Amino acid sequence: MPRKRPGPKHNGDAHPLVDLALRACLVASDAAFNIKDFLTNASRMAYLAVRDCEKELDRIEQEIDQRLPGAITDVAEPQARELLACLRFSTELERIGDLLWGVCQRVHNLRSKLPKADSKHLIAIVEILEKMLQQIREGFTRRELDPASYVLRADREIDQVYKSFFRRHLHSENEEKSQHHADLLLIAQALERAGDHATNLAEELFRLIEGRSLRHVPKRQLRD
Repeated sequence: MPRKRPGPKHNGDAHPLVDLALRACLVASDAAFNIKDFLTNASRMAYLAVRDCEKELDRIEQEIDQRLPGAITDVAEPQARELLACLRFSTELERIGDLLWGVCQRVHNLRSKLPKADSKHLIAIVEILEKMLQQIREGFTRRELDPASYVLRADREIDQVYKSFFRRHLHSENEEKSQHHADLLLIAQALERAGDHATNLAEELFRLIEGRSLRHVPKRQLRD
């Protein structure tokens, strides 16, 4: 069944744009949960739920973008940094929503049923992505770095599953199914890119809490 969660519980003094950013984290996590259901059961309800999540993430991004200029002029510098983080969060989460909805559509349009072995690999990526998004929300709500560190490490797990999936389909000698293999590679690539956007969120969380950017630190060093 498609999943919907209640809103986040946090300090009542949080700015409304922070509430929106936290909601976007929940919506993106729900999109990952429902795409896992779709990959497992081909559920029509899960398919529609992912579509609705994408629309909601798009709406949240637009609202934060429209409200930020006025909001940022009325707050002190620390909260201004927080509001800028909300905009960056909504942008990354909207892109994740786009990618997951694209995956749903591509799986839906496959000419043949998704093989169980492929489904298993794709679901493994989605499960990691869902946990990453949950940890991002946790870190943003509590302003803690440990969840962000988990996300940076988890990105390596997604890369490993993706590379294994890629090698298996790239070296396939079945020319009759070449388009099918290409479609599956594009699906896996979209999920891997969603993981990259989750990693960007972890880096943004570090910037918010630590007041410094990790953009120029090698990814291997961050994961370690």
